[in-house]
Formats: sequence, C-alpha cells, structure tokens
Amino acid sequence: MMIEKHISALLYRYQCVSVPGFGAFLTETQPAQLNNDTFTFYPPKKLLSFNANLKNNDGLLANHIALQEKISYDQAVANISQTVEQWFEKLQNRENLTLKNLGSISYNFEGSLVFTPDTPVNYLTDAFGLSMIISPSVKREELKAVAQKVEEIAPVVFTPERKKDYSYLKYAAVFVIMACAGGTGFKFYRDNEIATQTLLVEQSVQEKVHDKIQQATFFIDIPMPAVKLALKEENQVMPYHVVAGAFSTQTNAQKAVNQLTAKGFKARQLGKNRGLYGVAYGSYATYAEAQENMRKIHKTENRDAWLLVKEL
Repeated sequence: MMIEKHISALLYRYQCVSVPGFGAFLTETQPAQLNNDTFTFYPPKKLLSFNANLKNNDGLLANHIALQEKISYDQAVANISQTVEQWFEKLQNRENLTLKNLGSISYNFEGSLVFTPDTPVNYLTDAFGLSMIISPSVKREELKAVAQKVEEIAPVVFTPERKKDYSYLKYAAVFVIMACAGGTGFKFYRDNEIATQTLLVEQSVQEKVHDKIQQATFFIDIPMPAVKLALKEENQVMPYHVVAGAFSTQTNAQKAVNQLTAKGFKARQLGKNRGLYGVAYGSYATYAEAQENMRKIHKTENRDAWLLVKEL
C-alpha cells in the first residue's frame, strides 16, 4: 500500500505527520521571497523536513488511512508496519527511497537517514493558486537615452502668450480684505458682550447654590454596605503546544513537567492519547508565538521538539 499519498494529504492540515516505527515529516511556513539575481518572486510555502527520532504512533496517519481505505484501525496499523518494513529493506540495500510528492530518503556514510525534499506541491493552503512570477528589471539608463534621442528629433517649442493686464485685481483684493476685517471686528465685539452677560448670570446662580448648601444639613445614621461585584475571569484559549515528549505513565510525565518547570518553562501535561501522556514546554494562544518559542527550544534545549495544535 502506498501510504505516501495519505501523508501528503495530511500535510495540508497538520504541521507533523508521524509514520510509526519510521519517522515524522515536519513542515515550517516560509514567507514570500524575491530572488534578486533572477528577478523571480516566490509565493509563501511550507518547507518539508524529516525527523527519524519521532517514531511514536500518535494515531493520526492510521486513523486517516482507516477512514480513506474503509478498513479497521488495527488493519491500518498493520499495513503501515508492512510498508515500513519494505522501506527499510530497500534502504538497507543502499537504494534511494523515493516518496511521491515528498522527496527521497537514503543512508549516509554514518548510517543515518538523510531526507532530500523534492516536491512541486505547496502544502500551504493560504497560498493556493499562487505561482512564481518573473519580472524583468527596469533599465532606467536605456530609457533615459531613448528619451534624449526623441527630444533631439522633435524638440518642443513653447509659443509666448500675450501678457494680460490684471492690475484691477489688486483693488478687488484690498476691498475683500477690508470687508473681512470689518466683519471679524463686529463678530468679536458681539462674542465679548455675550460672554460678559453669561459670566454674570453664572456668578449669580453659583452664589444662590452656595447659600443653599450652607443651610442644608445631612444625617447618615447607618452607613451603606459595600457592594462586591463578582468578576468572571475569562480563560484564554491556547491551542498551540510545543511538545517535549510522550510517556507511558502519568508519573513519568509529571516528573518531566517538574524538571521543565525548574528550568523556567511553563510546562504542562497534555492529557492521554493512544496510551501515552504528552508533556509540553508551554502552550500559546497564537501560532506565531508558538513558532518563535519552538525555534528557541530547538537551539537551546531539544532539537526534536515539535508543534501540536489541539484545544484542551
């Protein structure tokens, strides 16, 4: 059974697709790029890689095959195991293992698996329909030379116009300025008069209110009880988790959480899945924040840490 087509289908929706007993195919989003040498624009895409250390069965591939092939889950696991044995047999014979739309895998001189991605497929759904664009460079010097030649062949001649007498406009401008100044002065006078009358009325009202306040006496026999408002704390959803590993017992998983917490991580357990207890370095609300922390963990702690998208 060719399981590579099922792996390819899952890579559109998931960051990690694990093949039990063989390894995991990982994706990382790469933004759009420009090649200055070839003047080519490349759309954003998912970069494909392979990690031979992630061999655990997370159930994702087996469930997908069972649904697509209309077989039981156990039969799907058995088919995957049979295919993996065929792959290893081919690799041990020093042959390249070519997986359609994924790439090729082979052993190096040190006996480690080496993956070479070779796929025309862009697994980033946000970039669906986008293709590379080649834009020729703008040769400004050549265009400038052509314009100078055209100007030499057909020079532009400006015809002088008759000079008109616009002296009467300055008298009109003086009249308009005087009219505006008179209107502004009258408006300023009226505004000042209205403001003065308003101030006198306000002062009179304030004096009457002050007299009433002095005559009034307030008695409060029993103080009002304090009102306590219960504020509901909103829990922020954090569906992105940087996974440190999976353990067969919850006790070992909690030990791992304690060790990571001692190092300063906000570690937590991710619950039980297929008999294993997952442990995460931390959980994040956005994909960008999770990716940034996973890169830091790759450099300083664990190169095999991977990203899980799951709402707990």
